[in-house]
Amino acid sequence: MKTKKNDMGRRLAGVAAAAVLGGAAIALGTPAASAAAKIVQTLLLLGALAVLALTALRKSGVPTKILAGLFLGAVAGLVYGPDAAVIRPVGTAFIRLIKMVIIPLIFASLLVGVASLGDLKKLGRVGGKTIAFFLIYYVFAVALGLFLANTLKPGSNIPESVQTRLKAEYGEAAGDQARRAEKQPGLGEVLVNIIPDNPAQSLVQADMLQIIFFAMFMGVVVTLLDKKKMHPVLVFFEAVNDIMVKIVHVVIRIAPYAVFALIASVVGTFGADILMSLLRYSLVTIGGLLILAATYPAAVSLLARYPYFKFWKGIFPAQLLAFSTSSSSATLPVSMECAEETIGVSREITSFVLPLGATINMNGTALYQGVTAVFIAQVYGLNLSLVAQLTIVLTATLASIGAAGAPAMGVLMLVIVLRQVGIPLEGIALIMGVERILDMFRTAMNITGDIAAAAVVAHSEGERLEPRVKDGGIVG
Repeated sequence: MKTKKNDMGRRLAGVAAAAVLGGAAIALGTPAASAAAKIVQTLLLLGALAVLALTALRKSGVPTKILAGLFLGAVAGLVYGPDAAVIRPVGTAFIRLIKMVIIPLIFASLLVGVASLGDLKKLGRVGGKTIAFFLIYYVFAVALGLFLANTLKPGSNIPESVQTRLKAEYGEAAGDQARRAEKQPGLGEVLVNIIPDNPAQSLVQADMLQIIFFAMFMGVVVTLLDKKKMHPVLVFFEAVNDIMVKIVHVVIRIAPYAVFALIASVVGTFGADILMSLLRYSLVTIGGLLILAATYPAAVSLLARYPYFKFWKGIFPAQLLAFSTSSSSATLPVSMECAEETIGVSREITSFVLPLGATINMNGTALYQGVTAVFIAQVYGLNLSLVAQLTIVLTATLASIGAAGAPAMGVLMLVIVLRQVGIPLEGIALIMGVERILDMFRTAMNITGDIAAAAVVAHSEGERLEPRVKDGGIVG
């Protein structure tokens, strides 16, 4: 017991010392004006890294190292400014390595998951429960966002000078998003396009909805055929699934360094000044997302009889990765491992619910759209009627379903929402400066909802949720 206390004291002392060194580096300037100051800042950051390596990070798991990467990356971004973007390729390479396994993993896991459900009645039952959970949370998330935006009025205090600067700096990016949204198909066309003309082409183009449809269709047909004949097929795809997961086991070890590079690049590129100018809007959005986050373990505790804080601890590695990459799809392998190994959901449920959730469950994005639509309307002095706000709820829900689980897709969906209720699309330029930061938060909430849905559905199917490994899962 004494040894554990000494170890904890050593870790806390190391974190405190690293924070002091990081603070000293920031105090020299963000970024520093002279080359000498930059050299001193670099030495201070290296010192902070050395202290953490000898204390808090010693014999620690990957989640702890990712947290250190977040801290040091934020400090490095502030210290080096736009120059920090030079290390972004490290983070980009990591995301590409993770994305490399997404298509085969989703296809194999969904096919096996559907086939392992055994019969079409169970498939329909599990699918119905999953969709119901997602839709209920969609409506709740958008309504919560609208309530907070109408109550706290984040768009009522943006100075005109700041508006002008933001529009000038990000107006071109906003225009690009609007033009992309013009090419978005209607709801009817989206539903028809779920059926692939050429499954091979769908796999090459990474069309997630078509891949999910084809994998599920194949899984259903496998259940209708002779089990002995289909056994080799299932064994093959289970092996593919296992191989993809093993690749993730290997790749995840570089996550702390990738997180450092991604966070440093984001903070260095956008800086703290943009965030401060939009602080009220950012805090309302993040506050809403945190409220939404608090309801997920509550729902799991109430509906699945699983301890509130134990759920949080079990999914933390997936949340960290989602926060760092801003991609639900890139986080999918870790989400599946957390759900199976640390929460105790069966593979047949995770293989069905989580790939589906990574594609259609964007509750964090839906809340963001609700807050942002009202925020932009307030900046322009527009009063949104009850009908207009109900339209936002409906449009945000439909727009989010099927949005790709990739960075910045929330902005594209936002264009559709704004156009539907007549809010000026140029207003998107106001929020582009903090978009990436908010994207990180809402992606973490999206995958939290995915895992919560898997836990609730598993319990409703009679599964007993018990961890299969010690805390930490594949990245522990």
